[in-house]
Amino acid sequence: MSPSPLQDEYVLHKSEYEPDRQYKRKYRWDYIIFFIIFHIQAIYGIYLMITSAKLLTTAFAFVLYLVALFSATAGSHRLWSHRAYKAKWQLKLLLVIFQTIAFQETLYRWILYHRLHHKYTDTNADPHNSKRGFFFSQIGWLMIEAHPDQIEKRKTIDMSDIKSDPFVRFQIRYYYRMLFLFFAFLPTVIPWYFWNETLTNSWFVAVPLRYLFSLHITFFVNSWAHFWGNQPYDIGTTGRETLFLSIITLGEGWHNYHHTFPWDYRASEFGGGRINVTTFVLKNIFGKIGWAYDFKTVSDDMIQKRIERTGDGSYSPSIWGWGDRDQTEENKSFATIENF
Repeated sequence: MSPSPLQDEYVLHKSEYEPDRQYKRKYRWDYIIFFIIFHIQAIYGIYLMITSAKLLTTAFAFVLYLVALFSATAGSHRLWSHRAYKAKWQLKLLLVIFQTIAFQETLYRWILYHRLHHKYTDTNADPHNSKRGFFFSQIGWLMIEAHPDQIEKRKTIDMSDIKSDPFVRFQIRYYYRMLFLFFAFLPTVIPWYFWNETLTNSWFVAVPLRYLFSLHITFFVNSWAHFWGNQPYDIGTTGRETLFLSIITLGEGWHNYHHTFPWDYRASEFGGGRINVTTFVLKNIFGKIGWAYDFKTVSDDMIQKRIERTGDGSYSPSIWGWGDRDQTEENKSFATIENF
């Protein structure tokens, strides 16, 4: 009897295990060819978007980008990988569909790789180890076989909660059928059927272009967020704080905070009040209607103690104005008070 799809998924590439444990870089030519083809199609999609695609098609592709990104930030990342909050079945179903649109492996693999990344950051067991360079941590890690250390350390990651999740199990069992429907078929057919777009424009703009754009934006959190920015919370991790990255990733650029407190659903100290769209949506939409609940956060006291103990000294809290408790005497000294 052949193994079930679930068994195949949980094994994760038996061929990656090398008995001699000697690491030799082995290229995954199937992935390399796939990315070459899709990048060429994405470039053509840019040309079509500029020259012939309808504005509505571009807007539709942008919505798919936001949907794909939200599936990673709110779903794969904060909900399933870190268990930073809980979700009702309605939100879980929505996030599973969105995550399939994103086409970033199954939820199970995404979560396993991300938990490895946090537990063994910047070691050979980290799937996208930033010490191996920007390109590797951005997309190169998908183009070579996993390091033996990563394969070995997979055994240390508790995935029992994910294996028992019915939504994850459902996605694994029907992944390729769902992928065809939500990633390829519907994004191509909807513009063609509803606003008479050409199938060519629909495909190249709403599928390859949208896909590569959302993929690279998401993966900037693996690369960019480990190379540039300050470290106000912990200099012991390569995670860094980046305003621009937080804007384009819906709030995932406060990465030094996130690596310091990965269970905080906000993924930043200042939550939705500081360029964190995902936190705002979770709290003010899904939290209000009851689809998301049990939000975990870190106390101000714990944050302040960590800043003083392990931060790089760059911490600069937001203040509401003169007299805010976080306003320092040094900050006040720069003020000029005038009377007329």
